[in-house]
Amino acid sequence: MVLLFAVLISGTLNAKISNYVGGYADLGEWTLLPSESSYGPSFGVAGGLGFLYELQAGPTYGQTRFLFDVGVGAQGGLTSFIQGSNLSTVLSNQLDLDGQSFDYVYELKDRHDKYSNIAVQVPLMVGVQHRKFYALAGAKITANVFTKSHTTATLTTYGRYEDFDDFRDMPEYQFFTGRPLESGVKTSFKLDVDLSAEIGGRFGVVTDAVGYDVPKRKIEYRLAGFFDYGLLDIHYQRDQLALGTRNPSNPDQILPIDGNLRYNEGVTAPVYNTTSMVDNVVVNDIMSSSGFAKAVNSLVIGLKFTVLFQLPEQGKCVLCKDAYRSSVRHRSGGVQYEE
Repeated sequence: MVLLFAVLISGTLNAKISNYVGGYADLGEWTLLPSESSYGPSFGVAGGLGFLYELQAGPTYGQTRFLFDVGVGAQGGLTSFIQGSNLSTVLSNQLDLDGQSFDYVYELKDRHDKYSNIAVQVPLMVGVQHRKFYALAGAKITANVFTKSHTTATLTTYGRYEDFDDFRDMPEYQFFTGRPLESGVKTSFKLDVDLSAEIGGRFGVVTDAVGYDVPKRKIEYRLAGFFDYGLLDIHYQRDQLALGTRNPSNPDQILPIDGNLRYNEGVTAPVYNTTSMVDNVVVNDIMSSSGFAKAVNSLVIGLKFTVLFQLPEQGKCVLCKDAYRSSVRHRSGGVQYEE
């Protein structure tokens, strides 16, 4: 289709075809957008590097040219969800050292869910260039090859009694305040197709003069603003965590590895000077929760720098053998020159 488009331009506009190769680098803000969710968007940063082939076609002496780009690149990024509200998990009907029944409460604060990702991208773009201005639009196929979640928070545990105030800050009873908690799990975002566009300009001198004696630009430098919006849902769900089994009734909060863990199996089993109730605790990252969002889309907005090198062109024939016969001697002895 692209070649047909180029041929059409060549036939109707006496177009000149030029070929370029080069590379690009981009940097921008990366956001994950959960839809129909109680969670807001994430905020982060992403950057990429890649190789590019560009075909330019347009009138030989014109300033407007049509562009077609294809390439391959890699993009890496880090983005974070900040969950402001406290989360809690309760282990009911535990026994303290005196045989009293109470609820052992885990409470999470200052939670941050970060996601790092590396992807391979294949851009397919078409556009136009006029003097120093250019614009491209198209699609990028994004294959997410490596994703890892990293969740950090502070963990507070305390005892909730029916007839007493909460028991807090009592390490001998395994009630802790502000204990650091973190977990990380390797996972993967799904395949995505980005709607992509960039608008910007070319560096350097761009002249309106024409003719064979006018110096031609062999290297193009560009700077543009761009955006990549993911059209597909990249949200993943895991049925099992690396460090524990998800609690179906509380999927995005904390839970011990042992779902039946008891604070004390009996009065004769003291828990002084131990941390068993917090050592084996994991926190599910937000996106692993089945109730996190209906869909999650990716958005990157930033700046892109491109450099292109023009490939050598086939030289035009000034004096060709097929167009000129040096001489043809006639029977009469004369010489005839053919045009």
